[in-house]
Amino acid sequence: MPESNVGTREEWLAARVELLEREKELTRRSDELARQRRELPWVRVEEEYGFETDEGTKTLAELFDGRSQLLVFHLMFGPDDAAACPGCSYMADHVDGAVIHLNHRDVTFVAASRAPLEKLDAYRRRMGWSLPWVSSFGSDFNTDFALFTDEQRRTGSGYNFASSRRADLRIAPAAPDGEELHGLSAFAFEDGAVYHTYSCYDRGTDVLHGTWQLLDRTPKGRGGDFEGWPRRHDEYDLQEERS
Repeated sequence: MPESNVGTREEWLAARVELLEREKELTRRSDELARQRRELPWVRVEEEYGFETDEGTKTLAELFDGRSQLLVFHLMFGPDDAAACPGCSYMADHVDGAVIHLNHRDVTFVAASRAPLEKLDAYRRRMGWSLPWVSSFGSDFNTDFALFTDEQRRTGSGYNFASSRRADLRIAPAAPDGEELHGLSAFAFEDGAVYHTYSCYDRGTDVLHGTWQLLDRTPKGRGGDFEGWPRRHDEYDLQEERS
């Protein structure tokens, strides 16, 4: 007998209809939150930055590739790392196929990491991704948008925007290298200028992972044991997963 509540089809239907109302309310609230997100003030980016790409060095403005909107995925892969972060690789698996669709909605999507370009290209081939991936090695881009000190987290100039939150809220621990967390930043290009419009980190990127959303709809949900999961997709032992 399953440990979960067991009932009749009629009981399930009544409970499902009640839950549906809450799901619809969440959808409406999510739509409203998206509208408010779009109304955040734009901050002009004065620094050009420099990114190494497969087509040579490009500025932030040039990364837009002729479109008016840019999403940058801060993918954790430091200069001395042998491979990219498993969690970031997990996210990249989800967004790789979305790039072409974003491009046809006036949005350019790129991943950016601190590792040199040759490391990024080799790892991208290993993972089988086609998403654009640029190196911010040697520039201040990650320092300004994805690298945070403990002091920045405490004062709200970095991850978690602490100054606008209650002082007793837990601030998430630093990333494995002590300073970097994965995230997503949005930029706009208008009248020859680049503007920063939005950034989110850690659980703020949760809804971008389709696997999380699928797990949330299974009987057992996400579970609570994440030791060794998620992995890079070429590191799973298929026999182990089937046992």
